[in-house]
Amino acid sequence: MEIRDNTGHPRRWAILGVLVISLLVVVLDNTILNVALRTLSDPVHGLGASQGELEWAINSYTLVFAGLLFTFGVLGDRAGRKRFLLIGLVLFGLSSLASAYAQSPGQLVAARALMGIGGAAIMPATLSIISNVFDPRERARAIGVWAGAVGLAVAIGPVLGGALLENFWWGSVFLINVPVIVLGVILVALLVPESRDPKPGRIDVFGVVLSVVGLVGLTYGIIDGGEHGFGRPLVWVSIVGGLAVLAWFVAVERRSEHPSLDVRLFKVPQFAGPVAIIGLVFFAAMGVLFFGSFYLQLVRGYTPLETGLLFLPFAGAQLIFAPRSAAMVRKYGGKAVAAVGLTLTVISLAAFVFIDAQTPIWVVLIFYFIQGIGMANIMPPATESIMSSLPREKAGVGSAISNTIRQVGGALGVAVLGSVLSAVYRGDVEPAVTGLPTQAQDAVKESISGAYAAAGQLGPAAPKLLAVANDSFITAMHWAAALSALVAALGIVVALRWLPGRADTSAPVREVTTTEPELAGTA
Repeated sequence: MEIRDNTGHPRRWAILGVLVISLLVVVLDNTILNVALRTLSDPVHGLGASQGELEWAINSYTLVFAGLLFTFGVLGDRAGRKRFLLIGLVLFGLSSLASAYAQSPGQLVAARALMGIGGAAIMPATLSIISNVFDPRERARAIGVWAGAVGLAVAIGPVLGGALLENFWWGSVFLINVPVIVLGVILVALLVPESRDPKPGRIDVFGVVLSVVGLVGLTYGIIDGGEHGFGRPLVWVSIVGGLAVLAWFVAVERRSEHPSLDVRLFKVPQFAGPVAIIGLVFFAAMGVLFFGSFYLQLVRGYTPLETGLLFLPFAGAQLIFAPRSAAMVRKYGGKAVAAVGLTLTVISLAAFVFIDAQTPIWVVLIFYFIQGIGMANIMPPATESIMSSLPREKAGVGSAISNTIRQVGGALGVAVLGSVLSAVYRGDVEPAVTGLPTQAQDAVKESISGAYAAAGQLGPAAPKLLAVANDSFITAMHWAAALSALVAALGIVVALRWLPGRADTSAPVREVTTTEPELAGTA
């Protein structure tokens, strides 16, 4: 058995700690936002945002983030990963300030899009630096810690957001990013070494524009159709047009000598399989977290802080199990670990089909915990499979694509499952509101948040209206949960078919090189 010297950076574990702080900002913001959705929809204590505007507050960030990850991964490899990480952190901090002081839902959506630009510079840089400073034999463990940091942010975010919302105005959930950003900038500047790709790719501006336009068009059609109905031509023009632009994007990337997304990589099963799994599982999970906040705060009546605490089993499970996932992969293989994780995720998502307003809350907490265990054992083996299938100097490409698919999957999950939620809710509640004033009817049919706002003006009729709205929301939640479970179940099929099995630990460590035919085009 060949034994090699450790090729990692001497300060690699301290560097990993700094990268975790940088990553916390990106993940923390989204988990805090889930708890704040109910407050943002309140016309008195928030911005009076509709469900569609709330979906855009999430998706304006994720779509810009996803569209720019291609380019920013390459720019970081070219100009310096440390430099790009610092730029991303500063921009994220400034746009967090803008989000905190937004005066309308439109301003918040715009500020969140700017945050997406900062996040797109931060996220690929963290994984690229990890792959650069760690020896391949330690990379899986480092990625496990990196994934555990996501669990930490998921744990901190809802509780911190709930505490802030109960003591300060809604903008505090964005303002809290600023001190974390300041600490991250100082530590990155002091500890993280600069690194570059010796043969960086070219910038594919046209491809980036096509990807953003296509994704925004598709998502706009889905969200608008769910909010106002799919019977209008504009909705289908947007959906079909978005799909056509995305197809054009793929065609352009296939012919390009310097593509932003090298579609040839998807011919490599070790790369394509885990990328597909990440997209499917985040499609399912993000949509469920979106409606879960409304279920807990409106249907069940919990405060923002209590809601944040109720998300802790989901986050705690990831904190506990994600760092141990690498050892499980070594023992049982990535295919087995990911398949079990996906199965647990499907079970937890399908459980929401049977949850209603009277379900004991401890039952909900158990399924959140199961979902956390499942997702903790999906991301590390999938991410390690992606990163190990590429040459070390092309780490930026792998991290950009995997995180792009993750963000696109989450954005489409919020859009599609949110549209299912809206359409089913509206169809179910509409017959019960015919006798209300026109303005109240419109508010009730728009979303369950609108129903609660309208109930404040109805006096004795309010309890009956809220009962109908809750029942309609739960019916809609059941449909959305069933769809999310089906999507996650597709991931099991992909994992069993294409994820690598148990590795031969007696063989010398193998590192992918650019002489391999499927990957030669990425050099």
